[in-house]
Amino acid sequence: MRLAVIGGSGLSRLEDFEQVRRETVLTPYGAPSAPLSFGRLGGMEIVFLARHGEAHTLAPHRINYRANLAALKQVGVTHVIAVAAVGGITPKMAPQTLVVPDQIIDYTYGRAHTFFESADAPVTHVDFTYPYSAELRRRLLEAARGCGLEAIDGGCYGCTQGPRLETAAEIRRMERDGCDVVGMTGMPETALARELELEYACLALVVNWAAGKTAGIVTLAEIEQHLREGMKKVRKVLKAFLSDLE
Repeated sequence: MRLAVIGGSGLSRLEDFEQVRRETVLTPYGAPSAPLSFGRLGGMEIVFLARHGEAHTLAPHRINYRANLAALKQVGVTHVIAVAAVGGITPKMAPQTLVVPDQIIDYTYGRAHTFFESADAPVTHVDFTYPYSAELRRRLLEAARGCGLEAIDGGCYGCTQGPRLETAAEIRRMERDGCDVVGMTGMPETALARELELEYACLALVVNWAAGKTAGIVTLAEIEQHLREGMKKVRKVLKAFLSDLE
């Protein structure tokens, strides 16, 4: 197994990560969001990639998801843990809740969403019934329990275009569709990982109630506060997860 961690908002770097080297990887799809960082965390060798760039300058719709996943594949990565900040839709998804989703719905548009688009290549369909790796999901949930944290087992991630937040009506529609949380980076990342036959799971942190779920509006101050506190839990789970793999 060669594991990569893709860090989202609030996780552009890993604390206690012993970096050995950095590598700028070029792919047929362009350059990834940032150089790949190789090193050790929790006693295990991993590759780390900042999804939004090291200075968090890439908005969700501008991320080169194909280059990110292709770069990881090129350096031999086989398993990916994707960290994501999300909004809570259903009642159990309160801020600072950890979630390991088991389903996803794609509401994005205009993103390069497949590797299978060459004019001279055969049409290729990949099964996406269960978008996340069952084994990685199980290990993440066990890691959370092992360090005394609760992580919700399952839930549907609704992926919107961004970078604006959603309207209350859009969130009501998503809830009717069966979404439990809302984010902006889950797709096409999850599907591209499947196309490359990478084992992939998401560790999501709820950082705000979605639009219309409270009396007020969603504020960046609220999001940043929950990001700071909640990412402590995320880092704890990641370390426990990696320690269990040694």
